[in-house]
Order: sequence, then structure tokens, then C-alpha cells
Amino acid sequence: MALVGAVKLFFCLVLWLSCILSCSQGKQNFSEFPYPFIKRASWFSSSSSSSSTSSSGGNNAYDYIVVGGGTAGCPLAATLSQNFSVLLLERGGAPFSNANVSFLGNFHIALADTSPTSASQAFASTDGVINARARVLGGGTGINAGFYTRASSSFINKVGWDAKLVNESYPWVEKQIVHRPKLAPWQRTVRDSLLDVGVSPFNGFTYDHVYGTKIGGTIFDRFGRRHTAAELLASGNPQKLTVLVHATVQKIVFDTSGKQPKAVGVIFKDEKGEQHQALLVNGPRSEIILSSGAIGTPQMLMLSGIGPKAELQKLKIPLVLDNEFVGKGMADNPMNSIFVPTKSPVQQSLIQTVGITKKGVYIEASSGFGQSSDSIHCHHGIVSAEIGQLSTIPPKQRTPEAIQAYIKGKRDLPHEAFKGGFILEKIATPFSTGELRLVNTDVDDNPSVTFNYFKHPYDLERCVEGIRMAMTIVQSEHVTNYTQLGKESVEKILNVSVSANVNFIPRHPNDTSSLEQFCKDTVITIWHYHGGCHVGKVVSPEHNVLGVQRLRIVDGSTFNESPGTNPQGTVLMMGRYMGVKILRDRLGRTAGI
Repeated sequence: MALVGAVKLFFCLVLWLSCILSCSQGKQNFSEFPYPFIKRASWFSSSSSSSSTSSSGGNNAYDYIVVGGGTAGCPLAATLSQNFSVLLLERGGAPFSNANVSFLGNFHIALADTSPTSASQAFASTDGVINARARVLGGGTGINAGFYTRASSSFINKVGWDAKLVNESYPWVEKQIVHRPKLAPWQRTVRDSLLDVGVSPFNGFTYDHVYGTKIGGTIFDRFGRRHTAAELLASGNPQKLTVLVHATVQKIVFDTSGKQPKAVGVIFKDEKGEQHQALLVNGPRSEIILSSGAIGTPQMLMLSGIGPKAELQKLKIPLVLDNEFVGKGMADNPMNSIFVPTKSPVQQSLIQTVGITKKGVYIEASSGFGQSSDSIHCHHGIVSAEIGQLSTIPPKQRTPEAIQAYIKGKRDLPHEAFKGGFILEKIATPFSTGELRLVNTDVDDNPSVTFNYFKHPYDLERCVEGIRMAMTIVQSEHVTNYTQLGKESVEKILNVSVSANVNFIPRHPNDTSSLEQFCKDTVITIWHYHGGCHVGKVVSPEHNVLGVQRLRIVDGSTFNESPGTNPQGTVLMMGRYMGVKILRDRLGRTAGI
């Protein structure tokens, strides 16, 4: 039958969507930066005579210190530097000379590199779902699948943003790094199938988040080269902008002598392990802005003494401000995937086609396999599919010896295995939420994160509906004509997903007969996690941290839901939007134009 041996084919899902494998590190050259204001963190120790001077005077003090040079942090820092001195601190390296980050063909390889200086940092939630967080200048735009879309108008209204400024900020991003994709054959097939099953109308190519089927934008150009948020730094003022890579912030420094704690600076570690202190200028409008993402920002607040008092006391972290809501309300959009084998190899494509339903079920597609000659080559590690059904072993029994037994004798995946496409089904606005907790005081270590996938019955109900829709698409005439393998039964198709090792969740005998159980047991992530620092609980509507002075948050940790089908477009816009808003609050309505 067509699906005999398809389990092996499905292993590429782990490379593409679980993306947490063991590899050697690719060739990177950090000695050459395209912009003169980007430097290694160790430069800071010898910069007293050459560092940016703040608008208020004084070397080595800045009007703004942005922690996290990611999707929001780069456009934010570039915008603020138009009028004020800005220090942008990024814990990862630069993406520009790393072929594994830069090219679409190496998408899975960049995520597969789990060396200490990799662009991605592996973590697994307590739910058993394998995940990743960015560790590179440009943040998630350096390791994601590249799809670009705007948020819905209802999202903009809910968060209370100025619609006019929003509509000015999106194009600022789009003109610099966003492209129209050349539609791949598999994407065209899924588009036609979505329309056949009723996900209509066809909205053509658009950035807008509208019901129906559409083709979205991408940050990959027609040559397959990735354009990340790091390129937005070119819009900054080089006389007022300093960007340090391999600068790992350890904590925020506060002055607690007044009525409210006041942020005064940060302590960070450079690539040599040396510590440095960067300070704000002495003025009420200067700020430290956290843009470290939904994992890094609540983690940084707690490491700096802002968070639930009892948890901080357990780790002997000096309390600056007791706030029980830091790290709470964490959510991740659950995704399930169906692999569709084809008779012949297919062209590689990441997400281009999207189906948007009114119930909050999104259908997306990807296909094929690619790898350039200068990419790194992986030996697939302890969580890759080919090492066996590791998920059937209880976590406490996953000893190093057991893991090594699985790894022994395994080989690299052959390129021939990557023949087929994926139908990706994602739930928008999950009702299920969890929390983030510190496990120690080492900022380099991942905190403990729980998302509670499908804990709320409505999330599970929508997943079942989405899987049914995906199965209808898989069995459609458009897909069967494309695969040249004929129509297979639902149970056989689902069994491919069940048999593959996409997470640490134990399987059940009824996985292919119960769609509810299938959703629970094969859930994966598409890295759209958010929350932990919600507006009204941790920050004000202006994103100032409640109860402290000169500290703000600008990233997805403030979101109650992930905007659009994919959030990167709105997070990029958010960095520009908040930068302009801050400038206008200080300088008047014409600032930032």
C-alpha cells in the first residue's frame, strides 16, 4: 500500500516542526557585520572613549536599553535611535553570515543545531511537547517558517492600539523585508482543496487576516534568502545606536530607595564570560525595555526580583516587587499535522497558503526537503523520530543509558525520505492556559513552562473539527491527483502521525479511531506561544511595568492571543509602533515620521 513505510517519511516533521535535534554547529563568521554599530559584547569593556553619548550627556549611559534583539526589539531600537541613544543587547549571535539561518533550503537545519551558540534553543514544555526559542539577532524571524500576515482589525481594537499608527507601521516593515512568494505546486494544490471543502472566498495574495483562503507574504525572497528583523536596524541612526551580540543580560538593576523601585541599568555577560553594567541616563523618561519574548521576558522579570514572592524566595532572589501574575496565563496555539506521501519528490515550500475559518481553525501547508551544500549535517539526537518510540517511556525512566540504546545504530535520514507534503491544523485563541516558573537562577537555562494543551474542551472540539477538515483535504481529488498514490483510509493516514515520534506524550490504542485522542497525543507546536506579562496584570496599557519606574515590555508576552494566523508580522509592527509612540509622547506628533 502507498503508506507502507510512510512512518519513515514522516520523520521530516520532527526536523521541520519539532526541530529540536542534536547536531554539530554550522560555519559562522561573527567578525564581519554589515552595520558598524553591531559589535561583540566584549567591546563594551573598552568603549568608554567611543561609546554612544546620550542626549543628556555622559558616556556608557543610554536613553534606552533594549533587552532582546528579536522580532520586536530590532524595529523598536532602530526607531528610538532616530532621536535618542539606544543600547540593544542580544544574547545570540548575528545571522548575516550563517547559511543555516539565511536560506530557506536550510530551514530545518538551523533549528536542528542545538549547540550552545545555535540560533535556536531547545526546550520541552511539561506537557511533553518539544519546542524552541530564538537565540540570534532578529529573534524568531531568524528561525521561523517565514510566513507574514497582519492581525485582524478586531485584534487591534481589543489591544487598544491606534489604528492609524498601526496602518503606518505595518508598511514600514513590509517595504524593507517582506516579499510575495512564488506559489509552489503543493501550496497550489492545498489552495484548491481548501476552496473545494468550503473555506471561501479566495482572497488572493494579501497581508490581511480575513476569512477564507489566501496566499500570504513571506520574509524569504525569490532566491530563497531570509530577511530578518535584524535588517530593520539599517533604518536606525548609526550615531545613536549600539547593538551588542553575545550579550546575555543577567538581571535588571533597580534603585529601591524611593517610593517605587526605579530601573537604573542592567548587568550582562559577554561572549568571554565577563560581566558588565550598562546604565540609563539620569532622567525620568529613560527606560529599560524588555523585548525578550514570551519565555525570556517573564524569566528576566523574575530573575530581577519582580514576580510571585513565594517563588522568588525559594530561589533566594531578592524581592523588588511582588506580582503574582508574572509568568501566568501562558498559552501556545496547539497544532496537529497530517503527512501526505507522494510518488515523487516535491518542491520544498514553507507556509504560503492559509485557510482561515470563523471558528478559529487554521489550515496551512508545507512540503519537500532542501539542504544547501554549505549547511551543517546532523546526526539526529535524542528526540528525533528514528531513535524509536521514546515517548512510550515514562520521563523518569529516560535514563542516559536508555537514550543511548535508542541512538545506537541509527543513521542520518536519507533525502529520499522527504517525499510529500504536510497539512497543518492550528487552533487560534486557545482557551487553555498554563504558567512559567523558574527552575534556577541561571538565565541560560530554560524555565519550566506548562501550556495545558486541550485542557479546555472547546480547544479539543475545534481540533477535532480541524482534523476532519484536513482529512477531507487529504482525500480530495486535487490532492490525490497530485500525489499519484490514490485515496487512503482515514485510519491509515492518521496512523502515520501516531507512529511518528513528534512529542513525549504516550500513545493510546484508540489514537486512530478517536479524533479527540489523536489531537491530544499528536499535538505539536508552531512556536506561537505568548502571554506571561499581560496588560492590566503585569503592564499598563502603555506597556509600562506596573509598580516600578522606567521599565517597559514590548513583545508577545503581553498578548492574550496570537495575532493573525502567524504572529511575526504584528510583533514586527509592534516594535515600530511602540517606538514611534514613545517618540511622540516625548517629542510631539511629528516624531518618528
